[in-house]
Amino acid sequence: MNTNDHGPLGARSAYPQHYDASLLFPIERAAARRELGLDPAALPFGGVDIWNAYELSWLDGRGKPQVALGQLRVPAHSPRLVESKSLKLYLNSLNQERIGSADAVQELIARDLSAATGAAVTMSLVTADQFAAQRLDELDGECIDALALDIDDYGPVRPAYLRSDGAQVAETLVSHLLKSNCPVTGQPDWASVRIDYAGAAIDRAGLLRYLVSYRDHAGFHEQCVERIWCDLWQRCSPHRLSVYARYTRRGGLDINPWRSNGAERCRNPRGARQ
Repeated sequence: MNTNDHGPLGARSAYPQHYDASLLFPIERAAARRELGLDPAALPFGGVDIWNAYELSWLDGRGKPQVALGQLRVPAHSPRLVESKSLKLYLNSLNQERIGSADAVQELIARDLSAATGAAVTMSLVTADQFAAQRLDELDGECIDALALDIDDYGPVRPAYLRSDGAQVAETLVSHLLKSNCPVTGQPDWASVRIDYAGAAIDRAGLLRYLVSYRDHAGFHEQCVERIWCDLWQRCSPHRLSVYARYTRRGGLDINPWRSNGAERCRNPRGARQ
């Protein structure tokens, strides 16, 4: 696989009229992880990439259109991620496909994504009769965005801003100021990020400056979160660390990577910007 070829992301595309699993375009994770000094076979973290699909439709057995929201969970240990536009095209290939039940839709998408990523992907649907029960729910934690700072550094990424002192804490910090850019199209990607850790207290001003230094950084969502996790781990030496970014949607999809060296399960709170 040519990891420098990002498939349909930067190209004009004809939208499919029939189901086609070959539209999925996998990208190997290993090269980006090696750039961070990680051994892809022995990662220091676990986690998941949560994809929310807001434009999901198919035909029932009698040809009547059905709509739903979809949640995909791709394990962080999977050898491959899937390029976002290819996933959109794949999901759109279901629009005119007759599928007998919502359960069959879940099984089909989970099967195809598992094959593309090389790991067991889970798929769940929120059907139309459940829409009214959906709620907004922001990331929990203490927001650091109100810190009074003069900032004039927007890249490249500056791990040197990260530092900690001897005071031992367990805390959860949140910022809504994370922005990076798509490495193929250059379009901006916007996110809120939650950092939960235990260890020497992280300097909050330095952390905010560090997050803002991603403003001109080109990287896929998953790679940005893994870079943040690695920089915090190396510079601040916490003994427990999780990093969770909630990115705004594009093309009916949002991508929300979570990396942690703990055993907790990641929630899927839909924020106001999503």
